[in-house]
Amino acid sequence: VQLQAFGGGLVQAGGSLRLSCAASGTSFSISLMGWYRQAPGKQRELVARITNAGTTDYTDSVKGRFTISRDNAKNTVYLQMNSLNSEDTAVYYCNTIIRFKQYWGQGTKVTVSS
Repeated sequence: VQLQAFGGGLVQAGGSLRLSCAASGTSFSISLMGWYRQAPGKQRELVARITNAGTTDYTDSVKGRFTISRDNAKNTVYLQMNSLNSEDTAVYYCNTIIRFKQYWGQGTKVTVSS
């Protein structure tokens, strides 16, 4: 299974970015997909996750600003990030669990300039 993430970059504070991540190499239904992030000097943390039924979960710091969605037919998860601030600067990783095994994407860097 491979996860390939796109969409990171440099954005000014208050701006928006959209991340996407496509899973390939599996014929099994993917129940849970999510995004984590790791800022310099900090531990990796969950940002948001979504089930194949569309149930979502967000960390408190991004509620109201970030929206996670997915296209089950394409095994793709998206993260729309609005009102970005410097605290959102991090490497963002997509994540999924297939048949009890966890997979990670390669990470895409998001830098928010003030």
